[in-house]
Amino acid sequence: MKKNQAFVSVTQKYFQQDPVAAARTLETMPEEDAIEIFKFLPASVVAEAMKYLNDSYAASLMERLPEANFAQITAYLDSEKTTSILMQVSSEKREVLLGIIDEKKKSEIQELLTYPEGSAGRLMTTKVIAFNENVLQRDAIQKIRRLSAKGFPDSYIYVVDEGNHLKGVMNMRDMLLAHGTDKLAQHMRTDVLAIDCFADSSEILAKLKEHHFFAAPVVDANKRLLGIIKTENLIKEIKESTTEDIQKMVGASGHERAFSPIKDSIKSRLPWLHINLATAFLAASVVSLFEDIIAKITVLAIYLPVVAGQGGNAGAQSLAVVMRGIVMREIPPAKVKALIIKESTIGLINGVVVGIVTGLVAWFWKSNPMLGFVIGLGMLINLVVAGFAGAFIPIAMKSLRLDPAQSSSIILTTITDIVGFFAFLGLAVIFQRFLI
Repeated sequence: MKKNQAFVSVTQKYFQQDPVAAARTLETMPEEDAIEIFKFLPASVVAEAMKYLNDSYAASLMERLPEANFAQITAYLDSEKTTSILMQVSSEKREVLLGIIDEKKKSEIQELLTYPEGSAGRLMTTKVIAFNENVLQRDAIQKIRRLSAKGFPDSYIYVVDEGNHLKGVMNMRDMLLAHGTDKLAQHMRTDVLAIDCFADSSEILAKLKEHHFFAAPVVDANKRLLGIIKTENLIKEIKESTTEDIQKMVGASGHERAFSPIKDSIKSRLPWLHINLATAFLAASVVSLFEDIIAKITVLAIYLPVVAGQGGNAGAQSLAVVMRGIVMREIPPAKVKALIIKESTIGLINGVVVGIVTGLVAWFWKSNPMLGFVIGLGMLINLVVAGFAGAFIPIAMKSLRLDPAQSSSIILTTITDIVGFFAFLGLAVIFQRFLI
């Protein structure tokens, strides 16, 4: 595209006065011409129009721009918009572009780019055809023809607003029958099934089957269009990942299969079995400290598995809720303390109720009210610690950059066993004269 000073001045003024209209004009232009405009306009002016560009088209332009231009433009974009654009480029190019962004923004973008395993955000493809709702039918069809010539995958045609929020969907029949000067908003279908980017794969598959769709758009919490997810990709993912987290939580590799080589299975399991053995000996050593009292009052041995079992179950409940919160990014750093206090409080309340019930059972079973008091108080202490540990362990593992799912239950069980045994048997020592 040839340009002179007058053309540059007029173009810049147009972009500055109406960046929304400028973005719509860019979306209907050949990419080569749009890139030339980006090269000679100031980065701040380009960035303002970029805010209203469809993310997929913006990514296509940014991927072909010189890296210096990309760095200058993204300096004026917020992390969310930059992330949306980077999601649409190839992984190789993304790494290159991330390398030229300042460290603070890079860290924010990398966090936004990371979606949990098995979520819609991880399974979606970002190759999606989307147009602004004010684009004319004829311009959209012309653009689709250009994309088809480049081998762009078949999909539904989605309609978005200036903020890239999903507004509707178009099918080719409606587009071909509409007048060329009509806007897409006049003929789009607004009853769109949208999938949250954090939705679980099984939940997504159920929705797609229910509506008989082969694909659906993926959106974030603000209904911004991120990509599309296809049924065929979901089926494969569900087959592969259903048991991974379960295996990891008990110390097996998430990649192990029923007929994995024996050597690989042993290699992944044996280290954790040794860790579990060590933690079991820790719990046993606590019991050994109270051999004398157990020998005197043998009935105490009956209640050891009760204390351990209830503590483990209560901790597992807390662990499951917090693990989901971590995966769904529901736990910002500022709320970690509040979450741990909440789970500890739940442990306290449950401990009071379960402790009373257990104490009453022990009292009537062995006709000893003090035995009921000791077991009930021990249960209360263990459930408070179980609630605390169930919340603290996965959060601590994540802060140490470890997988929160990896053997959290082994660590949790060890803590609840040790605390439960120590609390129950320690109280028995204190009140032994009332138990004999």
